[in-house]
Amino acid sequence: MNAIDLHGKLELFSDHWAPRTVAEYNGHDVMVVKVNGEYRWHAHPDTDDFFLVLKGRLHIDLPDGTVTLGPGQMFVVPRGVQHRPWAEEEVHMLLIEPTGTPNSGDAATAAPRRVL
Repeated sequence: MNAIDLHGKLELFSDHWAPRTVAEYNGHDVMVVKVNGEYRWHAHPDTDDFFLVLKGRLHIDLPDGTVTLGPGQMFVVPRGVQHRPWAEEEVHMLLIEPTGTPNSGDAATAAPRRVL
C-alpha cells in the first residue's frame, strides 16, 4: 500500500468536468477533478454532493445565493438541491460520492467513471 499523491494524480489529465477515481472508501469513490467554466444546473436526488477545493476558487450557485470556496475549503450540497458549480479559472478539487453516482445527477449525461 502506498500514499496517494493527489497533485500527482491531477497532473495525469487535462480535461475538465471529468472526475477520476483515485480510491474507494466504504462504497464511495474518492475522486479528483479539474473544472473551468460553468457546469449545468443539476441536483442529486439520492445523495449529497461533496466539494473540497485543493487549488483555485470555486463558485456554487444555489437557489438562494452563491457559495465561494478557496483552497482547503469544503461544502456539501444537500441531496435534491439544485446547484451549478463554476470557476473563472481552473480549479482542482476532491470529490467523494457513492460509487456509481452520476456527476450530472443523470446517468444519461454523466461523465463515465474513470479510475487512475
